Amino acid sequence: MYPNALKITGHYNDNELELFQQETTERILLKDETLLHQGQVAKSVYFLIEGAVYQSLSQSTVNYNIIDLHLKNEWFFNAESFISQHPSNHDIVAFKQSVILELSIESIHYLVGKSISFLQLNRILTNGSSSAYLFDNMLNPLQKYQFIIDNKRDLIQMYPLKMIASYLKITPETLSRIRNKLVKNIS
Repeated sequence: MYPNALKITGHYNDNELELFQQETTERILLKDETLLHQGQVAKSVYFLIEGAVYQSLSQSTVNYNIIDLHLKNEWFFNAESFISQHPSNHDIVAFKQSVILELSIESIHYLVGKSISFLQLNRILTNGSSSAYLFDNMLNPLQKYQFIIDNKRDLIQMYPLKMIASYLKITPETLSRIRNKLVKNIS
């Protein structure tokens, strides 16, 4: 039923797919519903089937402080809290109504105990997010936006520019200048 979620992490046989399906929970998140609150410990990883989810230091729609933006067919989780089992320092929130799969840490351990093939789920932890690339490589604002265009173009259609600017750690005005510059370079 959810082969895309596993296909991203590796190769599994039919029995393993069935085991995975038994251990995951499908959930519907309403727009603006918080999946993980600041102060809670992350106990699960999630696969976004439909919709859009973001991670933010503040859920205020006035002043976004975006950590990450997620689109369908992506695994996401609060890495720091999940790995350390310490309270989260940010929220995970549904930007729009979303359908997710939830896989708890207990279920991951159970699956690995049933089949070593599930060790491939470690790719969820090691793939990280595109934000790691953006900030580990000290890109300038134009390079950051170009990375989004080249690798996650759907973010531009899904999220408002104010959220994208916050994610890129630039002002909305800087993002506007970059977009205008790119349009002029194309013409």
